[in-house]
Amino acid sequence: MTRRVVGPFNRVEGDLEIKLDIDGGAVRAAFINSPLFRGFEQILVGKSPSDALVYTPRICGICSVSQSMAAATALAAMQGVAVPDNGALVQNLVMAAENAADHLTHFYLFFMPDFARAVYRAEPWFGTAEARFKAVSGTAAREVLPARAEFLHLMGILAGRWPHTLGLQPGGTTRAVGGSEQVRLLATIASLRRFLETSLFADTLERVTALDSEAVLDAWMDAAPADRGDLRHFLVVSKAMGLDKLGRGTGRYLSYGAYGMNGGHAFRRGIVEAGRFRAFRSAEIAEDHASSWLARPAAPAHPSHGLTLPEPDAPGGYTWCKAPRLAGSVVEVGALARQIVDGHPLIVDLVARGGGNARTRIIARMLEIARIVPLMEAWVRAIRPREPFCAHAAMPPDGECEGLVEAARGALGHWMEVREGRIANYQIVAPTTWNFSPRDENGVPGVCEQALVDAPVREGEIEPVAVQHIVRSFDPCMVCTVH
Repeated sequence: MTRRVVGPFNRVEGDLEIKLDIDGGAVRAAFINSPLFRGFEQILVGKSPSDALVYTPRICGICSVSQSMAAATALAAMQGVAVPDNGALVQNLVMAAENAADHLTHFYLFFMPDFARAVYRAEPWFGTAEARFKAVSGTAAREVLPARAEFLHLMGILAGRWPHTLGLQPGGTTRAVGGSEQVRLLATIASLRRFLETSLFADTLERVTALDSEAVLDAWMDAAPADRGDLRHFLVVSKAMGLDKLGRGTGRYLSYGAYGMNGGHAFRRGIVEAGRFRAFRSAEIAEDHASSWLARPAAPAHPSHGLTLPEPDAPGGYTWCKAPRLAGSVVEVGALARQIVDGHPLIVDLVARGGGNARTRIIARMLEIARIVPLMEAWVRAIRPREPFCAHAAMPPDGECEGLVEAARGALGHWMEVREGRIANYQIVAPTTWNFSPRDENGVPGVCEQALVDAPVREGEIEPVAVQHIVRSFDPCMVCTVH
């Protein structure tokens, strides 16, 4: 048995280390370390509740809108304010724009460049993968970056800026949309649709979202050359490399529900366990500190009564990340979780056949982009320019609230306690906190720690490529993980 520390992994910010116990050419155990303590939850104590809208987006420059929306949702619950339809539509548009852009960035800039590594030079598909996806010189980045930049003009119109917008408020949005701007928004979304249908899918979004089983997906893949569309390219490479055998998760999936409107969600809220759907209850969440460098309560606590105080010498600690659990169980969050909870037949079939694995996580993200864009087009058309975009209400001096949203990487929750007009406690559980959590008090590893077991390690590998594929399949955002 040998132990190896690998990292950094992230191509934006690299604060992630993983200790691997390796034996017989495979990983036998993994211990994930989030080595950077942030302190945002302590910064917020004593501040005015509305200050959360300023501070929490600074947690992350990649998914700042999601943090802003979680804070706004919590404050709306505290105030008891009802968001007008126009406000909800614009909130959804801004959230969807960030999530779709995140998925594109992950696929083109974080995940696919790994297949242009020299270790794969002998593979028959390597030449086309290198030409398309190699960092800096690949043709894909030269296409996706302008398309992404043009699409994010939507943020300027609706949110003023990105990241760290103040456009999202508890009662809706600060930006009213006129009729001429609706036309501009539709044109902006249409530009992304053109890129997706030309480069990513080489097919219409409607045909992609209609794929309803692994057999149909395979037939779609085989119906054109491997280099026709980047999704097809990925499917060919992932099948050749057996990515469907890498990184199998726990089989339990959580979604808070994405894109709320009129009491429901475009992608429904709930839990899937062993293929069965059940309702979600926030009271089932608890955070375990057994493996964290944090002060430890007597027992795992719900985030509304959580504690985040650093204790670097905590016995048994190996990370700053807590271990959130749902009814005591490890759950996976993200696009895969959203799509299986929502019941999309392709993802349901893929998971039933091969479990949640590295390949299925990427497919779920691409499918989600194809589903999001038509929703955005419908939301723009539903805006009524002469009706309100924001409602207002007073902030009570005392109370507790929660804000649950779906960021690109999965379930994001904010919990706030207010006493005498000031924040008394603020706790955040981010998607990567769920997926990259350490062992709990029962010694049960987190999702990614479990997914890494049995990953192959090639002779002489210092940074095992299989491990990197698995880790990146979860798209970790480590700055969100620890506060």
